[in-house]
Amino acid sequence: MGIFSRSSNSRKSKDGMKIIAAAFFGVTFGFLIGISFPSLSITKVNLPTKFLASNDLSYIEEKGSAIATPDSHKSWSSSKSNDNSSSGPVDKSQIWVPSNPRGAERLPPGIVAAESDFYLRRLWGLPHEDLTSQPRYLVTFTVGIKQKQNIDACVKKFSENFTILLFHYDGRVTEWDEFEWSKTAIHISVRKQTKWWYAKRFLHPDIVARYDYIFIWDEDLGVEHFRAEEYIKLVKKHGLEISQPGLEPNKGLTWQMTKRRGDLEVHKITEEKPGWCSDPHLPPCAAFVEIMAPVFSRDAWRCVWHMIQNDLVHGWGLDFALRRCAEPAHEKIGVVDSQWIVHQTVPSLGSQGEAVDGKAPWQGVRDRCKKEWTMFQSRMANAEKDYFKSLQVQGSSNSTATTI
Repeated sequence: MGIFSRSSNSRKSKDGMKIIAAAFFGVTFGFLIGISFPSLSITKVNLPTKFLASNDLSYIEEKGSAIATPDSHKSWSSSKSNDNSSSGPVDKSQIWVPSNPRGAERLPPGIVAAESDFYLRRLWGLPHEDLTSQPRYLVTFTVGIKQKQNIDACVKKFSENFTILLFHYDGRVTEWDEFEWSKTAIHISVRKQTKWWYAKRFLHPDIVARYDYIFIWDEDLGVEHFRAEEYIKLVKKHGLEISQPGLEPNKGLTWQMTKRRGDLEVHKITEEKPGWCSDPHLPPCAAFVEIMAPVFSRDAWRCVWHMIQNDLVHGWGLDFALRRCAEPAHEKIGVVDSQWIVHQTVPSLGSQGEAVDGKAPWQGVRDRCKKEWTMFQSRMANAEKDYFKSLQVQGSSNSTATTI
């Protein structure tokens, strides 16, 4: 009995020493860890609040919709405000700027680059050193290789103040490299399309915002009597928002309005055949230029671009509607007589069609042109009708509400 008691006390003593030694070792080890890794201290962990908040917002968006809306953002901000009301100031690190372009509301306004241009940039050096000049005007031609020499003559009429942009409807681009100017021109190649198809897709107003005037020209224009810089001076002098050069009266003339007057710098009104003009201030007697060689101011083009239909690619009927993009149209739309051109009437797009039902390719193209004219007029008339009808409904609704 005594032997058992002594051995039991001895074991208890040894166990106690082990516990004390383990505790001492643990305290010492923890102390050493704390000294060696101070950044692991909770008070030293500095995760940015933006990181945490953006993760919260991303999670909310994934659980809800793919695109955050202003309402969802406000709701999220409100809930965060309530959560933080008792613990400190509200986190204002999240951004929502309704005045930013659509889709860019989450960006700080100072970083938003909503506009662009066709200026060529280098792949080296500093960005602010890239541009030795910044052209103020843009000229576009829709071209095929058969008109290469004529386009060369046209381009040479435009100074370094113009950016040159070629839309290639035949897919042949490398052949233009023989011209020195072609090496700095912009080339866009899509087969068998019209200039209005290209314009709708590649001349968005925010893309061409750096240019004061935009020339959207055909490929079959003779420019022997045309100087681009002088043309711009006259457009500015006479306050034209939409214009075109006068046409040589003995070739390629359809409308009296675009016929060159030899004794004028600019004209804005004309006389047509009896019954053609219901109002002397309306097309085709005024507020009218053709679609073969129009020139638009920056502001006018922004309006015209939105009016161009995505599927009506020939643009027939568009010239009668251009007046909607300048006010007053009969003063802001005109023809520059002293800088005139010749319409050579080269049938280029006809060859891009296909023979259907026994009709020649050019006939199918012409038939579609006429159909598009009718379709455009119908769409415009219906859009106007719907708009004015909506005004009447709103007026009636407001009137009823006031009475009540």
